[in-house]
Amino acid sequence: MPLGLGRRKKASPLMEEDDMGERTALGVSHAGSVSGSSISPQIPGLPPPAPALRPRLVFHAQLAHGSPTGRIEGFSNVKELYAKIAEAFNIPISEVMFCTLNTHRLDMDKLLGGQIGLEDFIFAHIRGQKKELEVYKSEESLGLTITDNGAGYAFIKRIKEGSTIHRMQLINVGDMIEAINGKNLVGSRHFEVARALKELPRGRSFTMKLCEPRKAFDMIGQRSSSSANSAGISSGRGTLRLRAKGAPTVEELVREVSVIEEKAIQKVDDLLESYMGIRDSDLAGTMVELGMDKQNPDDFSQALDRTLGDFAFPDEFVFDVWGAIGDAKAGRY
Repeated sequence: MPLGLGRRKKASPLMEEDDMGERTALGVSHAGSVSGSSISPQIPGLPPPAPALRPRLVFHAQLAHGSPTGRIEGFSNVKELYAKIAEAFNIPISEVMFCTLNTHRLDMDKLLGGQIGLEDFIFAHIRGQKKELEVYKSEESLGLTITDNGAGYAFIKRIKEGSTIHRMQLINVGDMIEAINGKNLVGSRHFEVARALKELPRGRSFTMKLCEPRKAFDMIGQRSSSSANSAGISSGRGTLRLRAKGAPTVEELVREVSVIEEKAIQKVDDLLESYMGIRDSDLAGTMVELGMDKQNPDDFSQALDRTLGDFAFPDEFVFDVWGAIGDAKAGRY
């Protein structure tokens, strides 16, 4: 999931150490000298003072269907987080489907993305029952919104009420899409899976191989809410931002987030769903961030190609995104 939302006033490394050989898996670089600080000279004959270390970040987690609490630490991206969760609960990493924050339920508004509040509790949803279904595509749109876990699993985030999939009552929010017509989709991004579904011919049947998240007793029979994702940020004292490239950082969040930016992100997220069948507030935020300082659509399009070229956004979509950003800047929301 693309990262890079510009909603912070300061970012700092997770940890500072003098010993290069003892750095943790977080991969945080050694901090330089502190500007403006006063350091007393060392007294001869005394050992040097111990280096000042920031406390190692430790998160607590459970398996969503029920488990003891585990301690999770020493990760720098989402894939490493899943590996640490698997290690803590002695399960294969391939079992971890996705995580929610502060709830064990399949609440798609609480999905773990590129940032974790320092006080957030992590619930890991793991593989449950598999199913293979035949679906008749009677309409152009199946009514599915797809997202992914940032580590190769695409799953259903929303099912449109009254749609083909909704009427079946056999496919649910949270189901992972493993294959379509026998083609393995494990390792695909959300937009690739959405494109594959969109390109299926209307008026013909196809097969979907799915895997449900394992359910606790109080979740059995629950058809999860498919409400739109909010662009709000965790209200904790700080947030750990996981980046696709580079070290993670702890960020002090500014609660008075720009209304202009928030409105633009919500609109771009809606456009992602409309054009591509995906919903991804981190991706929407990255696009808005790229466009806020651009003066014309050509510069914006070039910035998208440099940063998000893998998505191959259609020109019409890029134009509408530019329009949404322009409307937000002009206060037309």
